[in-house]
Amino acid sequence: MSQAVRTVSCPTCGTAVRWEPASRYRPFCSERCKMIDLGEWANETYRVPAVEDSPDSEVDPARYR
Repeated sequence: MSQAVRTVSCPTCGTAVRWEPASRYRPFCSERCKMIDLGEWANETYRVPAVEDSPDSEVDPARYR
């Protein structure tokens, strides 16, 4: 009994990609799409949202008295 191979969309171009070890660049369809995505991260087009605390909240003033 063989299992069905899952298919995902390439995040860059939307091409269907088989999710299996033979798909060398998964989840991307090609090295080109993988490098385009890496370039977007390097150019800071993509960002991971973060909540920054104010500098005052990081230091406990009682600790230094």
